[in-house]
Amino acid sequence: MNIFWRELKVHRKSLIFWSIGMFSMVWAGMQKFAGFQKSGQAAEVFKAFPKGLAAAFGLSNIDVNTALGWFAMLFLYLVVLAAIHASLLGAGILAEEEQDKTAEFLYAKPISRARAITGKLLAAVILVFLLNIVTLVSSIVMVKAFNKGASINKEIFLMMVGMFVVQLIFMSIGTAAAAIVRKPKYAAPAASAIMFSTFFLSLWLDITEKLPWLKYFTPFKYFDAKVIANHSKFDPVFIAISVMIIGVMVAATYVFYEKRDLSI
Repeated sequence: MNIFWRELKVHRKSLIFWSIGMFSMVWAGMQKFAGFQKSGQAAEVFKAFPKGLAAAFGLSNIDVNTALGWFAMLFLYLVVLAAIHASLLGAGILAEEEQDKTAEFLYAKPISRARAITGKLLAAVILVFLLNIVTLVSSIVMVKAFNKGASINKEIFLMMVGMFVVQLIFMSIGTAAAAIVRKPKYAAPAASAIMFSTFFLSLWLDITEKLPWLKYFTPFKYFDAKVIANHSKFDPVFIAISVMIIGVMVAATYVFYEKRDLSI
């Protein structure tokens, strides 16, 4: 457990900065909503966007004149930021010992690599969970402050549950990358490349509406805010795929890190 608490302490400042960033994003987004609501021109402004730009803004099949539609659009950016944080955290929390040249000190202690990995993984899960909670609370408070319509707390909660699963997916991809990639400095870029590739794939699918089966290859489609806003439920197939990805990536983390020749 010493490793667990150490990682929480090491990453607490980063968590604070990311939390401020998520809060600021929600606050700024709802400020924009209040402004458009007063003018009544939100729909007209966004209707003028080309299809590709509309997809990039998350405007497909939603009514931005409502708080639910607006937050569904905002959620796209929140989940991308959360995925970036999770990818970098997952890769960094495992690769940091080699990068900082502390691997020899850590693994000279009477603990197994598996135990060290477990402590780091648990800390990473707590960190992404705390960022998710900050985003959830910020969203509920900010929406309540600027929304004059019906409450959308249920939909916000479902979106944040989906976001947490996406965070776990990319966090586990990050740890697997750190375990597999030979040079630790390339772990974060590798995890980030996977994350951004799947994000751009999700945008491409919104733009073209072709090859819909490709949605199974991008976690950003598993908990689509537009689907949650319209149906208030998750697709069990995507839940199963998410669990499988997380399980495979965590298993790969343990298997490859156990066999890894550490750079010390």
